Amino acid sequence: MKVHILQHVPFEGIGSMEPWLRGRSADITSTRFFEPWTLPEVSSLDLIIAMGGPMSVNDEAELPWLVAEKQFIRTAIHHGVPLLGICLGAQLIASALGARVYPGRQREIGWFDIEAMPHVCSTFAFPKTTKVFHWHGETFDLPAGAVHLARSAACEHQAFQIGSHVIGLQFHLETTPESAADIITHCRDELVEDAYVQSEATLRSLPLAAYEHVNVLMARVLDYLAGTALPP
Repeated sequence: MKVHILQHVPFEGIGSMEPWLRGRSADITSTRFFEPWTLPEVSSLDLIIAMGGPMSVNDEAELPWLVAEKQFIRTAIHHGVPLLGICLGAQLIASALGARVYPGRQREIGWFDIEAMPHVCSTFAFPKTTKVFHWHGETFDLPAGAVHLARSAACEHQAFQIGSHVIGLQFHLETTPESAADIITHCRDELVEDAYVQSEATLRSLPLAAYEHVNVLMARVLDYLAGTALPP
């Protein structure tokens, strides 16, 4: 399995997805947009994972690599390559497909419930409700043809699916205690008290079981996408 990671900042890595990938002997490559970068041929890949980051998908003037990344994402979707977008990655998928990305009603930072949307399609099924880790200030309209998978009290569009091979998650299921600590360290200035912004002390007090729970769900998402990979 050839897996390519689109990484936007050094402190937002793949977290719990790494042991899942290593356990399947994945050949993992990365484009790190904070370093000199290149993008591979889409046709050589079995799975693409677009990670998070503090920038906006609308920052193309300041970050021109966003233009190339969105084109890469569009090409991957067109060619049927399984694609997972996490937080900024989900917003990039939406933007690449022409949907609007814009500031949400409020920031959502911390551990809050999402709830699955009722639907009849054979798409990925989230638990009815589950507590997950959020860190975002922007949201998006659903791309054309997307199935709405989950919402939260603070943000209506939390997860979506396009066809059988594209999933966008506004939240972080890959989070480990170490990756959460990295985001807190680098984005501490965003922890301004609000209805859906938890304190640093609260974020650092989560038991290991909370992380284990979301990591199991992350593995389920990856299992689902890996099963949609086209035969060689």
